[in-house]
Amino acid sequence: MRSVAERSTKQRSIGLDISLGTFQEHLDRILTLGETHTSSYVCCVNAHMTVEAHRDPRFAAVVNGADMATADGMPVLYTLRWLHGQRQERVAGNDLMPAVLQASAERGLRIFLYGGRQEVLDKIRVRVEKELPGMQFAGCYAPPFLPLEEMDLVRDAAMIEASGAHIVLVSLGCPKQERWMAAMSGRVHGVMLGLGGAFLLYAGVDTRAPRWMRDLSLEWAYRLALEPGRLWKRYLVTNSLFLGLMFREAARKLFA
Repeated sequence: MRSVAERSTKQRSIGLDISLGTFQEHLDRILTLGETHTSSYVCCVNAHMTVEAHRDPRFAAVVNGADMATADGMPVLYTLRWLHGQRQERVAGNDLMPAVLQASAERGLRIFLYGGRQEVLDKIRVRVEKELPGMQFAGCYAPPFLPLEEMDLVRDAAMIEASGAHIVLVSLGCPKQERWMAAMSGRVHGVMLGLGGAFLLYAGVDTRAPRWMRDLSLEWAYRLALEPGRLWKRYLVTNSLFLGLMFREAARKLFA
């Protein structure tokens, strides 16, 4: 049984159970799960994931089954603060990835990179070798772009297990990566982190919004300006749907 220190206190918000605590507390839990080779997974929850979970109860069960579900997006964070009185700190995948790599290098934990394109994985390794020479990579694998049902999960689980990985960083995109991690639960004895676009950012392929835009919850506008054709629906439509869900929850609490 896991110790109390490894458990994450959660707050139900718009149908999802969000982990509470400081960024450092989240990081410490992740490292502990990795060090003990505990089969577990972490979801980084933003507005897109919240809306996907609202649309699909099975996906909501995947997120709520995670050992940790961090408050990644600012809309998620504001909902926790305004509607539930939780003074929660943001725990974004874009910030978790470098922190996990740094701490893993210091503690001698082995990292496996799973997902994304091979050229992105190569760029990540080059940066890590330059900045974190003590890092131990268990392995890297860019799987073919296939539906989850067509992926060879048994083979991939065996590959990751044989590598001795403590921590598996996953970039398959939401909701695929969360479903992949849930399917690998019990097969991969380490902690899996669904990081999505954090791979691109760390590799230097993407850029991040300035701090002032992030603090004002305008990171989506920055990303939309960079890739309007690909992201307009996700940010404009999905964010509008999220606001509707937030107002509905607010009304439910007001008239409860």
